[in-house]
Amino acid sequence: MPANSPRGPHAQRIVFAGGGTGGHLYPAIAIADALRERQAAIAFVGTGDRLEATIVPKAGYALHTIASRPLVRTPSWDLFRTVVANAAGTAQSLALLMRLRPDLVIATGGYVCFPAVLAARALRALRISRSPIALLEPNAKPGLTNRLLAPMVDEVWGAFSDADSRFAGKYVRTGVPVRSALHALPPRAAAIASLGLDPGRKTLLAIGGSQGARTINDALSALLNDGGMPPGWQLIVVTGSRDYAKICAEVKDRGAVVRPYLDDLSEAYAAADLVLARAGASTLAELAAVRKPAILVPYPFAADDHQTANAERFAASGAATIISDGELQRGALRDAIVEAAASPRFDALRAASQRLHSSDPLATILARVDWLLARSKLNR
Repeated sequence: MPANSPRGPHAQRIVFAGGGTGGHLYPAIAIADALRERQAAIAFVGTGDRLEATIVPKAGYALHTIASRPLVRTPSWDLFRTVVANAAGTAQSLALLMRLRPDLVIATGGYVCFPAVLAARALRALRISRSPIALLEPNAKPGLTNRLLAPMVDEVWGAFSDADSRFAGKYVRTGVPVRSALHALPPRAAAIASLGLDPGRKTLLAIGGSQGARTINDALSALLNDGGMPPGWQLIVVTGSRDYAKICAEVKDRGAVVRPYLDDLSEAYAAADLVLARAGASTLAELAAVRKPAILVPYPFAADDHQTANAERFAASGAATIISDGELQRGALRDAIVEAAASPRFDALRAASQRLHSSDPLATILARVDWLLARSKLNR
């Protein structure tokens, strides 16, 4: 029996909609894995040409693809194509949801959520379905898609204590779930040996998210070719597939461990003493779960600059410092690493990181799933 098929006549049927980036997919897969352990039947809705086309099947779930395009705000040819694609995606979602008959729809981000949630809401309006709809919004500032979806959903699950005003009455602070492997990291010594690192040095882990981060990669390449890491430190960098060959060639024989992508970051996090990363919500949730201090470089072109807002919230805990993408390009990385790595600053960052993770987002979300399903059953 496939991993995502129902285990019994009354198995809960849960449909996830989301995609485009790891930040939209990995929290969904963490929730799906927990629900699958409770015998739920799981399906995903996404696009056929983005990251979900690889990640979702690899995680053992069926992916149903629909048409969708990013939402645009100004009259243009792109706007016309967006309307046509999302109309087609809504029609496809209507047919799909009528066939799957989910008990709950969970949207976890990305423009593919718009036609999927619109279809789920339309089926509710037509009294064809009573499925509740939940929306995971892990960022400090919601993007356009989630702002438009807010009136259509029953609950919004988020990472912060306060919510955007458009989520009023629907917002529940849950935190952002992470992959189960990150809850029990391997021993540091074993991770260091597996990755080919020096056990006598501290380790900086550089990650740019599921797509990689060219600015971070280029800054690290320049650093390694102009004096190297601070004394006593070593580097492992996850470049993303796009920049892997280029960075390997540029830092050859510079002592860094370079990987294009890691399906499982648990060894890398176990080896890390400090993390250099973007400030996507999923990355910040992982840093909190593994209790690692960080240097954060918000992606400057994120919608509504939400990564800067994320980074500022995280840095307020004392567990991170922030450097802008522009400063990185102007050669400020060495100073940022030296400052963060030096005692007593490093000791303060590390101590603050140990206080980050206090609750279990997954347990909270599963409780919300149970509540939504129970309420839906009572209303039938």
